Amino acid sequence: MERREFVEACALGASGAIALMGQAAWAAQVRPKSYERVLLVDEAGKPLRASSLRPQTNYLFHYPFESTPVFLLDLGKRTSPIVLETKDKSRYTWPGGVGSRSSIVAFSAICAHKLVYPTRELSFISFRKGAALNPQTPSKGNDLIHCCADHSQYDPAKGAQVLNGPADQPLCAILLEHNARDDSLTATGTLGGELFDDFFRKYEMKLSLEVGPGARQTVRGQGVVRELEQFCRNPVRC
Repeated sequence: MERREFVEACALGASGAIALMGQAAWAAQVRPKSYERVLLVDEAGKPLRASSLRPQTNYLFHYPFESTPVFLLDLGKRTSPIVLETKDKSRYTWPGGVGSRSSIVAFSAICAHKLVYPTRELSFISFRKGAALNPQTPSKGNDLIHCCADHSQYDPAKGAQVLNGPADQPLCAILLEHNARDDSLTATGTLGGELFDDFFRKYEMKLSLEVGPGARQTVRGQGVVRELEQFCRNPVRC
């Protein structure tokens, strides 16, 4: 092979390798996953107004499935986009909050470690205003989502990034749209590491008793928002 042919072959090989690397990098990006568009409503069935949310208060609705709970929070402060990683090192960019101050966020309320979640009887996971008080796991910040089952701590102002504990990825983000004309909120999909299949496998029997045969059905039309204390009889503090 002449020198010119050799150089051209090397160039072609290098460009192919770069293309493959580019494809691999593209494949490693987590894309938003669309589900049903669900309007958030209050317990009377009226569209929930974003401005009616009390700052730093636990609200709960179910999405994208009838049995998968979601925390809805007005953090009372502006949030910004941040790049995060799932447990398999796939990256995604959390877009930040919505609303007039970009302060309203939503995350799956299923802990990324042991899949602990709020039920009507008990909840070991919730948002905590201020510092979480636990001598075994000191808080690494204020205003975090804390799981008392394993003491994982997530920062909702940073896409539910893990700050402490054994959880190996952020809570899955629930994507919201805010309509400034009527101040309504609509859930549109998810972003990040979904754990729904693991959740259904682990709690199949329990969910069939709690929700019935519709546990795996997607929510359609409307999703009712309640305060956690109204949904759950015993929110655990730790």
